[in-house]
Amino acid sequence: MADRRPNVLIYMTDQQRGDVIHPDHPCRAPNVQRVIEEGVLFTSHYTQTAHCCPSRASFHTGHYPSQHGVWNNILTNTRLSEGLNEGMRCFSEDLVASGYNLSFAGKWHISGVENPADRDWRELGIVTARARPLPETRLQQIIEGVEDEDPDQPREDGQILRPGWINRHIYGSRPDGGPKGYEDVGDYKMTRTAIEELPRLSDQDEPWMLYCGPTGPHDPFIIPEKFATMYDPDEVELPESFRDTMEDKPRIYQRMRHQYWGQMSEREVRESIAHYWGYCTMLDAIFGELLEALEATGELDNTIVIYTSDHGDYCGDHGLYCKGVPAFRGAYHIPLAIRWPEGVAEPGSVCDEFTTQADMANTFREIAGCAEPDSEMPGRSIVPLLAGNTPDDWRDAMHLQFNGVEVYYTQRTVFTKDWKYVYNAYDFDELYDLRNDPHEMHNLAAPSRNPIGHSNVPERRSPGEFQPWPELPEELNEVRKDLIARMWRFAAERDDTIFNPYFTVALTPYGPASGFLE
Repeated sequence: MADRRPNVLIYMTDQQRGDVIHPDHPCRAPNVQRVIEEGVLFTSHYTQTAHCCPSRASFHTGHYPSQHGVWNNILTNTRLSEGLNEGMRCFSEDLVASGYNLSFAGKWHISGVENPADRDWRELGIVTARARPLPETRLQQIIEGVEDEDPDQPREDGQILRPGWINRHIYGSRPDGGPKGYEDVGDYKMTRTAIEELPRLSDQDEPWMLYCGPTGPHDPFIIPEKFATMYDPDEVELPESFRDTMEDKPRIYQRMRHQYWGQMSEREVRESIAHYWGYCTMLDAIFGELLEALEATGELDNTIVIYTSDHGDYCGDHGLYCKGVPAFRGAYHIPLAIRWPEGVAEPGSVCDEFTTQADMANTFREIAGCAEPDSEMPGRSIVPLLAGNTPDDWRDAMHLQFNGVEVYYTQRTVFTKDWKYVYNAYDFDELYDLRNDPHEMHNLAAPSRNPIGHSNVPERRSPGEFQPWPELPEELNEVRKDLIARMWRFAAERDDTIFNPYFTVALTPYGPASGFLE
């Protein structure tokens, strides 16, 4: 007799913002919209770290970086770890033990020493970002690339000049690969391997999970002409935060904005966004072919369909692009749409509870009927939310962990529906009133803001006198204390590494022993 536990189809893109799948967004994604209309749209879904490897590691383990051990790119010489910490278990191992068949195509990028097969997946024809030896120094590659450039050539649209680093385009187009436009695109070829796998999976009595991971819409947004011209740049509105001067933001944010992205005109920014939307629409069309193939097997209504991504892209927010270091919403807020006829109480509904990629592992474990997970894990099953039942103790805050990408930068973030606090270890912190400033334009913790009239450099105080820097009005200082308290409690629960008390690294306005861990 066939096992009627639901199948699971996961489509995880790379660097896709959460807002582009919203029904009210100008970006067209009809196939994702079908999932939303017949399922649930999660509007407050976030990654733990706006970087491929740690986000994907959290998705597969249900833990945060401080516990699973993946902080940055594990396939570079600047890696902080080779892969998952010893003893860290992935949900795939539990699902296979419970009788599921698992197949994997597309982007892995979790470990430099393990591949999907090492975690009980059947690997299909195309698996990218696999474990491999670390590369040799990239110096010669950079030198050769620069030598091929003409220094007298004027800057092209979408091109970012980087003397000595190889100039790069953030967007552009190329010829169509056929009538669909994307026939020669790697993500389409990868998805075809997943499509070809569906009949084999459906012919078996056991339930299955199929993971399909494209590498788009990751920068650069170089896409077939059909999709590059799909959106009119004249109709693209600049982001609400685009004109942020960044004067009250950390210096590294300013440097990114002015050194690189400030080279682009407003017209180029509109064009870049149009290309990004075109990229997302192309991926939606490819996803649509996967849905059609699933429906052809007759298994659609017994399959949970999940559309998500690993992290977002600033895509012009605050004048920035890509991801990493700036803790703005655009890089951390990601898509999550789930279709499950038997598990969704109200098709077409919207859930605005805080959810995170770390929740997915225990969601899959519950769906598969695995043993109850450790209650101390940060990731929780979202099955109750799909049924329209929010647990009384559901989280009321989100926590982000960041130890830098390829250049290390310690940062921790905590936010509620009302407030957001960013601890920047080697620059001033950030505090945003999200209800009145949802685009994070006004950093209330910037020393330059001088909310109570003090100068940036306070006069030397008498011995024994202390006031956290920068000084804030009492009501804002209470908000700051509450959010920092939340940060320290979460850090203690998740074995975080930010408790060193030495003078040059213990720079939070309030330390963990300020009554926060009682």
